[in-house]
Amino acid sequence: MFTSLRTRLWLTYALLIVTALFVVAIIFFAYLLANPVVDRQTGLRLNATESLLLATQSEWSNLPPGKLQLFLTRQDKLLTARLLLVSPQRQVIADSRAGLAASLEGRRFFRLIRLNQTVTDANNQSWLYVYRKLDNGDFLVAAAPRPATSPLSVLTDELLPPFILGGALALVLALFLAFWMARWVADPLQRVVNAAGEFSGGEAKPLPLNGPSEVRELVDTFNKMTARVQSGQKSQRDFVANVSHELKTPLTSIQGFAQAILDGTASTAQEQKQSAQVIFGEASRMYRMVLNLLDLARLDAGIADLQRAPVDLVALLHGVGERFEPQARQAGVGLEVRAAGLPAITGDGDRLAQVFNNLVDNALKYTPAGGRVSVGTLLAGDAVEITVADTGAGIPSESLAHIFERFYQVDPSRTGGVHHGAGLGLAIVGEIVRAHGGKISVRSIVGQGSEFIIRLPLVDPDAVTLARRKK
Repeated sequence: MFTSLRTRLWLTYALLIVTALFVVAIIFFAYLLANPVVDRQTGLRLNATESLLLATQSEWSNLPPGKLQLFLTRQDKLLTARLLLVSPQRQVIADSRAGLAASLEGRRFFRLIRLNQTVTDANNQSWLYVYRKLDNGDFLVAAAPRPATSPLSVLTDELLPPFILGGALALVLALFLAFWMARWVADPLQRVVNAAGEFSGGEAKPLPLNGPSEVRELVDTFNKMTARVQSGQKSQRDFVANVSHELKTPLTSIQGFAQAILDGTASTAQEQKQSAQVIFGEASRMYRMVLNLLDLARLDAGIADLQRAPVDLVALLHGVGERFEPQARQAGVGLEVRAAGLPAITGDGDRLAQVFNNLVDNALKYTPAGGRVSVGTLLAGDAVEITVADTGAGIPSESLAHIFERFYQVDPSRTGGVHHGAGLGLAIVGEIVRAHGGKISVRSIVGQGSEFIIRLPLVDPDAVTLARRKK
């Protein structure tokens, strides 16, 4: 029963509230015990007595001592309050009764001014008294015997009923608010628990963000986590489907031509040789695809063996241009490399060459005769930008966001689409660039061409690349 977070929060809030009310009640009862209702009533009566005498002080305050004593005695009997006149030097000038003067003289009652003060006379009688200063500097003291009280008298105090009623209402309201706060904190957490228990990797709606900021942050993190899990599982399903699709065609070809050889359908030496060539080509295609997949897996896991060393980008790019010059001439496409004045960067030269070989090769494949492919460079602050641009058919806008995904292929019906591969080249390019701490992006307009931009940081030779950090 008390294991849920909501119940524990509510009980915690309730305990704090009850404790606070209990402390207030103790202090209030202590006050009532020290200042019972009869004491407060006596103090009010003494104050009224003094106010009445102060109103006529001009008539009696300067009387001779004998007449003053007589006046105070008459007022004592009339007002039922003991009256004293005390000089500024704490000397009792007149006292309507005897026995209290010595106690007042030794008491520094001028230090504090309260509603009622107490003093004990020579007979151990407790008196409540109040005092006021007269116009002539003397003090008028009004005193009355302190009524006998008991702790049970607190129960009859007129302040107790409203206090109990107010405390009960405050307790009920506070417990209701405590329950609401406990739900405000615990309900979003319970939704996270329920969603985590029900989550199976399928479609899951994001949880609403409510509750305290820390709880909202937790729920937001959970939503992002489930989104990443869903995306990862979708990528995994797409990956398995794409691999199956890519392997199906060559395996079907291999199986068919091998069957032709086995059952004698390919009876002539020429037919058998042709079947063997098809089997060899399809097997080579599958082998390259498997190597690319392994390469991608190593790059993605950060365990690719990058041989870091200073790389001369100018020489590397010109080498790529020289390698593809014969292919460009055969396709009737102009190829131009503009690279000069670039500092050396730290990276794996072979891997970077793989990046630019892939981009230039794709550009040449998808650029019709008479078009141009250009490689340019730009020094931009703490990085260098390399662009590979072509004047080919371009990439549709809906494909730009997926161009670096594994197995993604733009519609093969466009010019040059017959040369498409398994759709892993650009995915490997993206991973290699990221492994060097760089970024790759693409701009394209259908019918005008495409431009790939690679941004590589100019890091110190001792800097650690992203691939090494992943280890």
